[in-house]
Amino acid sequence: MRELMTKLEQASGLDRIGDRLQRAVQGTLRSQRVRDALHGVWLGHPLHPAMVQVPVGAWISAAVVDLLPGQRRAATTLVGLGTVSAVPAALAGLNDWAALSRDQRRVGLVHAAANTVGLALYAGSLAARLNGRHGLGRALAYLGLSAAGGGAYLGGHLAYKQGAQVSQSVSDMHLIADGWHPVGDLTGLPQRELVTREIDDVSVILYRHGDDVTVMLERCPHQSGPLGEGEVQEIDGHACVVCPWHGSAFRLNGGEVVHGPAANDQVVLPTRVVSGRVEARLP
Repeated sequence: MRELMTKLEQASGLDRIGDRLQRAVQGTLRSQRVRDALHGVWLGHPLHPAMVQVPVGAWISAAVVDLLPGQRRAATTLVGLGTVSAVPAALAGLNDWAALSRDQRRVGLVHAAANTVGLALYAGSLAARLNGRHGLGRALAYLGLSAAGGGAYLGGHLAYKQGAQVSQSVSDMHLIADGWHPVGDLTGLPQRELVTREIDDVSVILYRHGDDVTVMLERCPHQSGPLGEGEVQEIDGHACVVCPWHGSAFRLNGGEVVHGPAANDQVVLPTRVVSGRVEARLP
């Protein structure tokens, strides 16, 4: 499986389909508000993995209920719930997929294809059950569960091996030693401009507003973009840093994500000023 996954990551032949689909998704989901909602910005957590719990739970439950006598109605209800709830979950997944790197999109494309096959099989299962063909419905459901299970494996590879939609910056916190660390003199920091510094070889950005200084991890949690090279923009009355790679935006006074594709907040370090020197530490 490791060799297969590596070959899949390197399968450049998938790019022709993937690039077209990416353009189609981006062209359809033009609204920033819609994209942010599907990314899970409002939740502070990627929405897709949360939404898939409903269809997966319903389909697995249906597989168990199908083994019990006299439970046709319950199994049909569960298959219907899973089939209906899989559609918005897939939409959220496509929105996330369109903002991934090319090697991630290759695996994600096969992940989506496997789940599409599973969804089609479950839709056929539901139709068969509603028409009284429960034997065919059960067979299609088990085939659908197999396809969805394969898709879930690929989804796990995307998240845990390739880091898709996982915060890329939080691991930097493990490299910073405990205690307070000097990051610069207060008087030497320009007002309302981004300044890049390092704490134990971990890059951070500083932003001064009056006598308040924000110290934030510099790697964007979405795809490790350099926030220190980003722009400061006012969004909804708050000063925000906008990632130069994919446009994710974070409040400089708290790290909250306000625009995706990032769905995770950015880490902000507690600060203090001692004898005119700004110091920061781990939260």
